Amino acid sequence: MSNVDYAYLGKCVASLSGIPVRIYEGETELFRFFPVNLPKDPMTLYRANIMKISEHIGFFATPLFHYYGVLNAGKRKLVVGPTSQIMADDQRLKELAFRLDVPKEEVGAFLNGMNAIVRMPVETLLEMLCTLNHFLNGGETLQLSDLAIHETEQALLKTGAEQQRTKRVYAEEASARQAHNTLAVENVLMEIVRQGDTAALKGWLSQAPAIQGGMIAKDQLRQLRNTFIVTATLASRAAIRGGMREDDAFTLSDAYIQRVELMTSHEKILNLQFHMLLEYTEQVEHLHRGKHLTKLSLDVANYVRHHLSEPVSVDAMAEAFFLSRPYLSSKFKQETGQTLTDYILNEKTEEAKRLLRYSDKSAAAIAAYLGFSSHGHFCKVFKKYTGLTPNEFRDSNR
Repeated sequence: MSNVDYAYLGKCVASLSGIPVRIYEGETELFRFFPVNLPKDPMTLYRANIMKISEHIGFFATPLFHYYGVLNAGKRKLVVGPTSQIMADDQRLKELAFRLDVPKEEVGAFLNGMNAIVRMPVETLLEMLCTLNHFLNGGETLQLSDLAIHETEQALLKTGAEQQRTKRVYAEEASARQAHNTLAVENVLMEIVRQGDTAALKGWLSQAPAIQGGMIAKDQLRQLRNTFIVTATLASRAAIRGGMREDDAFTLSDAYIQRVELMTSHEKILNLQFHMLLEYTEQVEHLHRGKHLTKLSLDVANYVRHHLSEPVSVDAMAEAFFLSRPYLSSKFKQETGQTLTDYILNEKTEEAKRLLRYSDKSAAAIAAYLGFSSHGHFCKVFKKYTGLTPNEFRDSNR
């Protein structure tokens, strides 16, 4: 439709949905309508991938389970997002702000803006775009089943590396099968998740037996999705038993289940299932790292994980646990053999190592993101726990 007022259309969509809208002609952004205040556009990180979507309607899923809906009509492209039925927690949003180079003084505004975006199931977002598409693309009628999911390259690479192992576990045809052997397999896998043993998970999958479960759907795709949902339910419970916070475990499970419902590829569902098990196991492993497990040590680990990008205060932690600071410090040292300060700085150092390996951010930017008082203090702490300066570590891990 050549007489469409795209500026008016974009403004109406953003106002009615409560979700950011951008309109492009080719690679040029013509209009931007943000119903919330965002110091930087989170789409910046995924712009190249999103702009490649050429179908009349498509959608893009980020590693934080945020979605961007895309509508192409002639030379014009509408991008609506991010949104999600379950928004990421503040710590993950802070890392998103860090990756976007949001100035420190504007991080609070960025978090407030992201949390103010209307939460919408991706199915609802796509149905809205299907309606607009009907008018913008000559009466074309599309259904949700016609649409394709576009994953980030990062997520594809992470899951694709284990593709052959995953296929082996879930091979449809195997030379020797046992009927309903899922209980033994389930017990092994869930114990691995509970213990947070990623090495055991990868080793087990490389030699895993063929799995034969019961039929819980007439359709093969529905069978795979149902099996995935059962696995997500079991894995979340195993992770909770391993020390993961209930809200973290259930939020992760909900987000994975939402994503699998959009997938129509046998291979992608199986890869996503492995990725889900790996993420739960890694998170539990992180909580267990270097500690004798007690309720207090797990509470401290979860607290630090949720406050990594802040100057973690022992006083604030003690207040959150309804304990006195001296009691918390002495009890933690008694149970783990490690001081709280050492534990906190160790965790920040581990996060810094990850960022130095996998991001291009400067050591100074990483120091600021992790709540260190100065770049010099960060370098001193980093060398104490690794024996290397941040730059030496990065050079040795390129």
